[in-house]
Amino acid sequence: MPQKTTAAPKAVPRQSYGIFSKFLQLAGAQWIHDALHTFFLIYLARLSTSDYGEFMVAFGLASIILFLGEFGLNQPLVASLCKKYSHKGDILAQYTLLKGVLLVAGWLGVVVFIHWQGYTPGLKNLVMVISAGVGLEAIASSFFVAIRVEGRQDLEGRIRVVAGILGYGYAIALLSMGAAPHWIALFKLIENVVNLVGGVWMALRTTDFNGLSLKRKSMARTWATAKNGMVFVLMALAAILYNKANLYFLQSQGGPTKVAQYSVTWELVDGISILVSNLLLRSILYPLFVRLWKSDKTEFTRLANNSVRWLIGASIPVMFVLFIESDRIIGLIYGGAYYEAMWMQKWLVGTIICGFVHNLAAYLMMSQGKQRLLLFVYIGGLLLNLALCSTLIPMDPLLGTCLAMLITKAAVAVATTTYCQVSMRIIDIKSMWRIAAACAAGAALYFATYRFGIREIPEILALVPFIFLVRQWQKEFKAQKAQAGMS
Repeated sequence: MPQKTTAAPKAVPRQSYGIFSKFLQLAGAQWIHDALHTFFLIYLARLSTSDYGEFMVAFGLASIILFLGEFGLNQPLVASLCKKYSHKGDILAQYTLLKGVLLVAGWLGVVVFIHWQGYTPGLKNLVMVISAGVGLEAIASSFFVAIRVEGRQDLEGRIRVVAGILGYGYAIALLSMGAAPHWIALFKLIENVVNLVGGVWMALRTTDFNGLSLKRKSMARTWATAKNGMVFVLMALAAILYNKANLYFLQSQGGPTKVAQYSVTWELVDGISILVSNLLLRSILYPLFVRLWKSDKTEFTRLANNSVRWLIGASIPVMFVLFIESDRIIGLIYGGAYYEAMWMQKWLVGTIICGFVHNLAAYLMMSQGKQRLLLFVYIGGLLLNLALCSTLIPMDPLLGTCLAMLITKAAVAVATTTYCQVSMRIIDIKSMWRIAAACAAGAALYFATYRFGIREIPEILALVPFIFLVRQWQKEFKAQKAQAGMS
């Protein structure tokens, strides 16, 4: 009687995780929000350089409060909600309570700072209103995290679109009527109240919370949660301070007009880094890294390698376009009054690749529980930045502001990426050689044709090697998926 044979188990094909579709869902909402934000700021900048500079000072201080709540507590919240047997309702209530306490303390700290700096009464009112409105977004983000963990980034995107239209619609309408800045600033409160209401509603619909509560045991655990989250809060504080310190040195040395010159280009450059960091890395890849580090380290490394090469490969063409077209971009968007921003952008584009690579390395480190080491890196970056700001900005306010940011970003990126490369081998040398070859080919095409007199021809040709490189990577990825599915 022939023996019954057992078929070999079929290999599980590599997952795509729906990263691209989820990114597009959030990116669509972010693009609508950013388009409204950009239109508002451009409109404001064209109406008044000084008002624009004051709004940017207010947004800078408000972002410190937001970053404390979002980066400082959202990352451990992701890990807590991803646990299999967690009491999600209690966890969310704990983190929301902690954020509320933190945001009130941060707002009071901002109030003390603006009085210490001797800002004008109008600027003080503007900062206090903007800070309160922006800070509220950190509370709403707790519920958005719960939605992301369930893979429903599409719901978050819809809520953010509605909130952005209502908030910025109010701001643009009042700006066109010539309202006072502190009345216009209420738009952030409107936007984030809508975000909070929508986030709570959708989180309750998509997640099994068994009610949101703070039971006795949960209250006892809240202090432990606060202590465990303190390293993230300190890390967030150090990171946001080294990103914003130069702005306040510049305000002190050059006033709101020079702040406006710096801000128009920094909004553009940093906006690209924020798009990638907030949407792709924080909202999509970081939850995946947390899960894979616990369950499949081989897949963790593969996903990290692919992320590095795509981020570096994407950053270089973006940097090239912003560098070579800085005069047209700034002039077309903001007008000739911001001529100094045109040359400043050529310096600041270097922060894009630093931000892309560092943010990925930082999330990889946090997914492995290396946040304490990351805290030391951020503290070092802050100390370096303060030293550079105090030395360079008094000598040349605008150039010093750019150099302080560029050098700090580069130093932090080198530190975190070096650690990840040594411990995880996240950089594939073969991919780096191919990116370097694409850079060399693009440079050769550019310098061979730039004498033609039509600047668009060499600029387009310089990007052609990267188009071929991306297409090659796509073919390789499809081949890997097909091979994994057949094995």
